[in-house]
Amino acid sequence: MKLLRNFIVQPKSLLLIFGITAVIILSSVMIELRQSKSEMLELMEKQSMALLEALLSSSDNALTSYEKLEGELTQRLLNNAAMVRFLYERKQLNRSLLEQIAVDNKIYRINIFDHLGNKVLSSHKEIHTGIPERENPQKYIQPILDGEQDTMIIGIKPARFQPGGRFAVAISTKSKGAIVLNVDAEELLKFRKQVGFGVLLKSVTQSRQIVYAALQDAKGIIAAAGKVDEMESIDSSAILKKSLSENSYNWRTARIGSTEVFEALHPLYHNGAVVGLFRLGISLDPMNKINERLTSRIIILGIILFVFGFITITFVFVRQNYDLLSKRFKVIESYSRKIIDNVSDGIIMLDAQKNILTVNASAEKLFSLPGVKTIGNELASFLEDRRCIDMLNSASQLTELVCHVGGKQKVLLVSKSSFTDENKATNTILVIRDLTEQKLMEEQVQRNERLVAMGALASSVAHEIRNPLNSIGTIAQQLGKDFLPNDNAEEYKSLTDLVYKEVKRINETVENFLKFSKPQPIKAEPFLLSELFDQLEKQYSQVLSRKAIKLKMELSYDGNVVWDKTQVKQVFINLFENAIDALESEGEIEITAQEKNKDLVEIKFADTGKGISSDNQKRIFNLYFTTKTKGSGIGLSIVQKIIAEHNGLISVNSEPGKGTAFTIRLPKQFS
Repeated sequence: MKLLRNFIVQPKSLLLIFGITAVIILSSVMIELRQSKSEMLELMEKQSMALLEALLSSSDNALTSYEKLEGELTQRLLNNAAMVRFLYERKQLNRSLLEQIAVDNKIYRINIFDHLGNKVLSSHKEIHTGIPERENPQKYIQPILDGEQDTMIIGIKPARFQPGGRFAVAISTKSKGAIVLNVDAEELLKFRKQVGFGVLLKSVTQSRQIVYAALQDAKGIIAAAGKVDEMESIDSSAILKKSLSENSYNWRTARIGSTEVFEALHPLYHNGAVVGLFRLGISLDPMNKINERLTSRIIILGIILFVFGFITITFVFVRQNYDLLSKRFKVIESYSRKIIDNVSDGIIMLDAQKNILTVNASAEKLFSLPGVKTIGNELASFLEDRRCIDMLNSASQLTELVCHVGGKQKVLLVSKSSFTDENKATNTILVIRDLTEQKLMEEQVQRNERLVAMGALASSVAHEIRNPLNSIGTIAQQLGKDFLPNDNAEEYKSLTDLVYKEVKRINETVENFLKFSKPQPIKAEPFLLSELFDQLEKQYSQVLSRKAIKLKMELSYDGNVVWDKTQVKQVFINLFENAIDALESEGEIEITAQEKNKDLVEIKFADTGKGISSDNQKRIFNLYFTTKTKGSGIGLSIVQKIIAEHNGLISVNSEPGKGTAFTIRLPKQFS
């Protein structure tokens, strides 16, 4: 209170602070407005650049497609012209054969001219008599008749008598005549219209925001759509000249009539040559309206901030310094608490008696602690496993231990440190990291490596013994058929049959080796998860009934998944049969499916059978390891392989005499 009485805010000081605050807020408003407009222009620049790139790519593809089509047509006509010249120069050609060549090769007309330009042979009879010519073909082939050129690509030209156009080529003969082939250009012209710039630009300007789109060169507009009546020429604008001469993107704001536009510019190159300059005009009206709304909101916000700032400043100057320090301390304390609560590792602070002083959200979730109710209680009272309690008494600063938490086996890394507080009391901080998932992934990687190595070994061994086995089997079978001893014939036949059967059995094992070592491609398809479980239940209903086994399914997630249905079904069958074998008779099998997050599904197969020893749990996924008298030891190896190929994880949790649970975690979509 003494500080408050000694600290009196003068009116002049308050007005000065008020004025400074007003200037700061006004400046902030102006800066924010400029920044927002700049950001919007930058966004339009990126969007227009992306649209221009699409236009440039589409235009180049259109030109390339048309040139490719025209080139293939030209080559076809030239090849046919060469064949006609070959026949003509060997005097093997008549009108009937020429007509047949035209029909077979879909050529509209083939004409042969002498060196004076007179038609000497044609694939069609003359039917246009007394009709004025629209075009004289001689002017197109004059360079050949003059001996200046050997081959001419005439291209598209008007038809001689009828409406429409023809695409023509010409080659010379030994007598300096000309052979001219032409086809109807209607389809070629139709394709040009379909892929031309006009269609492309028209489709772009269908959007209300696109004012115009134009392709322009120094002579004028090549193709355009939209409002292009008032467009300036390239020579009259420095930026247009610069954009056409440089292979770079440029933009500007301009006014077309009463419309303010954002104009994006980029030259179109094709085969290394400049075709023209693309000009894309995007209306700025939406952006201006947004800016107007944003201006109003920022001004209102500025007024609110101004009033709030004035009140805050007044309040600050009439509060005690102690209150200011107290608030700062609370802010720091709250900030520190938020940091601790948002750390992924569990953090627990204990006093000298091992009672809980502080616990963060991660530790509450890890040990299922009842929040604030744990404060002041002994941590050991909340831990169910003796091995978890041992971490409190361990002298080690860093300990990795395995213990049961919430009914699940967890691998924990515990870091312990101590400090002395202001009351000279020694407190302990435990930082606990859950390594269960990491260890599970490490184990799966190791299992995968072992399976790959064993699969490679199996494959190499299988290939080495297959051929000798086949030979032995063939010989044994042949001996049993072709040779019969005088004595002990039945025993001889029995032994040869036994050799053949054993060779066949070994060969089947070799086949299994090869199937396991050869990767199966994943054919992912979408389906409902419940489909597999319904099939599983129907398939084994009689077996479950005969053995008096109860099946319990809890499918809290039954959405679409994208997996290899056949391979995943094989996984479910193997795990289900293992559960049935573990129960022998009676007991219960529980199958659950739940969504861990938006991308992950967890599926669990649990039984109340005899369980698996801890030593065997480390080996059950090894190839050819089995505890069954009739088992092959390949089932769980296949399960492990399929799950790994689907980018998933599989783990086992079992206690002898209590049962076994296999847990699978798979992404909903294989990628």
